[in-house]
Amino acid sequence: MNASTDTDPRATTSDALINAAEKLFIEKGHHATSLRDITREARANLAAVNYHFGSKEALIQAVLKRRLSAINEERLLALDRLEQAACGNPLKPSQILDAFFGTLLRMAADETGEGPGVLMLLERTMTDPAAFIHTVFAHEYVPVIHRFREALFKALPGVPQDDIIWRFQFMLGATSYAIVGPQALRRAAGWRDVDGGKEDAALLLPRLMSFLLGGLRAPLPERQDPQINQR
Repeated sequence: MNASTDTDPRATTSDALINAAEKLFIEKGHHATSLRDITREARANLAAVNYHFGSKEALIQAVLKRRLSAINEERLLALDRLEQAACGNPLKPSQILDAFFGTLLRMAADETGEGPGVLMLLERTMTDPAAFIHTVFAHEYVPVIHRFREALFKALPGVPQDDIIWRFQFMLGATSYAIVGPQALRRAAGWRDVDGGKEDAALLLPRLMSFLLGGLRAPLPERQDPQINQR
């Protein structure tokens, strides 16, 4: 869906509000965006927000849900294609990680579409501590993570499932920081931005995938007998 409010005269008022809100959230974050800003951009009145969404928080949730749903749909399609091609055999862990994490970064890097805007929206929201934002992420991710978790269980039968879950959690954290952290990293490291960060953007996916696969394949931690610790 296009974030412009002017290109599609057939867009409903709720669509126009979502498009306007997303555009403004990307530009300055949802905290700095007022309902008046949104309704002005959408050419709607304040009552329309309450009618269609009930509150600004619900409108923010609708913006995020639309984008996360699209990303997760692509992830599931990628996993479906891989599993169909495997004919019931376990997938390679690298394939599973690429379907989940690679899909996100490829969509975000697609400058011919809305990728950069989606990435900026995620940057604006992923570090937000608001509970209602975490609720949206949890709701959208739970069924998808379940599918990918089961694929990893099948691909790594010799690895305890709790370790796989923990490692997947670590991978989510690493990817989240990779999305929101490049500019902060460049500033902290004192790197000169000679090419506008283009090289970093091009290498983000291979660098991240190498790191994630290394973590997934790392030696398991030693487990001590709990009875020994109780003596």
